[in-house]
Amino acid sequence: MRTRANYVLTRLYFASYDRWSSEASSYLTSAATWMLKSEDLKPTNDDTSSFSPGASRNIMIRHRSALKAGKHQEKVTVHSQKAEPSWLSTNKQRISMLLILAACAAFLQYHFTVSIKNDAAVVDLGYAKYLGNQTTTWPNVVSYLGLPYAEPPVGNQRFRSPLPLNMTRVADEATGQIIDARSYPEFCIQGKLGRGDHGGAGSEDCLKVNVYTPVGVKSNAKLPVLVYIHGGGYVFGNPANWPFEHWIQQSPNVVIVSVYYRLDSLGFLATPEFADGSVGDFNAGFWDQIEALRWVQKHIGKFGGDPTKVTINGESAGGSSIELHLVARSGKEKLFRGAIAQSVFRTPLPTPQQQEPLFSALATQVGCRSANVTDTMACLRSASISALAIAQDNVTEALSGYHAFRPVIDKNVFVDFPTRLIASGAFKNVPLIVGATSNETLANGADIASAARSFFPSLTDDGVQAIEEAYPISSFASEELRQETATGDISVRCARSILASAWDAAHVDVWTYRYNQPDGTSHSPAAAHAAENYMMFRGTHTGVNGTTTFFALNPSEVTFSEELIAYWLSFVRELDPNSHKLARSPIWGQYTSEKRNRIVLNAASDRSNVIKIGGSHVELGDDELERCRVAASLVEQMQN
Repeated sequence: MRTRANYVLTRLYFASYDRWSSEASSYLTSAATWMLKSEDLKPTNDDTSSFSPGASRNIMIRHRSALKAGKHQEKVTVHSQKAEPSWLSTNKQRISMLLILAACAAFLQYHFTVSIKNDAAVVDLGYAKYLGNQTTTWPNVVSYLGLPYAEPPVGNQRFRSPLPLNMTRVADEATGQIIDARSYPEFCIQGKLGRGDHGGAGSEDCLKVNVYTPVGVKSNAKLPVLVYIHGGGYVFGNPANWPFEHWIQQSPNVVIVSVYYRLDSLGFLATPEFADGSVGDFNAGFWDQIEALRWVQKHIGKFGGDPTKVTINGESAGGSSIELHLVARSGKEKLFRGAIAQSVFRTPLPTPQQQEPLFSALATQVGCRSANVTDTMACLRSASISALAIAQDNVTEALSGYHAFRPVIDKNVFVDFPTRLIASGAFKNVPLIVGATSNETLANGADIASAARSFFPSLTDDGVQAIEEAYPISSFASEELRQETATGDISVRCARSILASAWDAAHVDVWTYRYNQPDGTSHSPAAAHAAENYMMFRGTHTGVNGTTTFFALNPSEVTFSEELIAYWLSFVRELDPNSHKLARSPIWGQYTSEKRNRIVLNAASDRSNVIKIGGSHVELGDDELERCRVAASLVEQMQN
């Protein structure tokens, strides 16, 4: 009896290790029969009806249902109408073994409905082999989750630009074993959102990427690549909240990468003393993104991707990051060939001198303030993450979340304000999609002057007057709408018109859009900031501290989502959103200074499931462009 049980358990161990569901099921299903055949565990004829292999199979099914319902702690019990037989009372330990096997069967059956064994899901990067995740939900996709692209930014590397991944270290730590990459990693340390939450969730050891590939893709497939940079105001964000399996399932001819990068003070601490690099580095979080793109260039070919066909994409602070990559000084290094910038959050790009008060406040909060910056940095590097998280929360709360740690003009990668660089033509001439939602911001002041000062405290009286004149009350139905238009233009929407005009002047292909579909969880008809994420990422609705809730899309929303994804991936594949759009979707005309085409992305109100183009295809009027030129002229006043 013991020999049989040990044999079964041994086979189960290796079957589960190999994730081979058929073998695991085979041994588990036969376990009860084998054990019952044992001479010293044999029921009488009268007792077989109350406990049989068939009954044990029913137990497994019930337990599997409990697991699927999320009741992982539910007990497995056997109900019998008969009194306990004598043979059972003397062999309870062995029956317990049988029940354990039944429970194992239930677990493994449930587990294997989620994950599929596939030898092709192992990728060999030369320095390490990774096992990806393939599920029955997305059977045409393999997801490699949490692959490191740089050295952990801990200890002396805190507040430093990332070091390239030490492949020898990774290989040594793997000791020849396949590394499990089937679960999302810990996200980067989160900052405070101002929703009654506290920052600090996550891990410092977070410089990872998730790679989504078509199942069975060959290393020489040379598929186009999308690299996604998440938003969150440079304060929060977790790539697991914006998954891409359904994108690959819909279009299995691309490879997609999502990037984790350092946030808040850990990613964007700045003081003038960083200038020579002796005590710290500017824009560490942005350099994380660059290092991730370099990792893609080196290794994406092993996943079937083509490093010469990379498109970068981001929304909000991710869209701001895309703009920064377009103007960043990078020498001859070519990391991408196209860009998609969604709701470009016009993050102020202050100087290190302007960020000095935040540096001092953080050091004081942690108890590290010293006249010697070297001592201050040594103290900050030795401080606990909880102490840093509390300190950056306090600093952010004192200045409001908008005026926090963010990229700075370092005279190295960023030599001037992006608006000026774009106006002068100092940007990467790659095809571009750029757009925003219809209702990016809400009114937050008694009048337009107070709203403008709330967003940009350094505005002079002349600057406020210029904004008031650019947005005369006579042009709006209410003061509230006037405020929403002004703040939405200046903080987000003007990036669309400024970038599009510059790209057209440089004769580079550019497409613009206005996203006009409300978030499915909203009770408002407005298409607010980040509303497109709900449709593009399976009903995601992000919360605090790296969390999200996924809401099921209705059939009309699924159709709309598929059309959006098709436009995006068509651009990734051919640098044109129309080449592989869905047949039912309209042609998305390029933006030009003459026509100023802009597509309105909107689920069909008549439920015909066809995206409608707003009006006559010409939505960008002279008023908006002129207003945005006023905003561009005030760029120096909008940094703090």
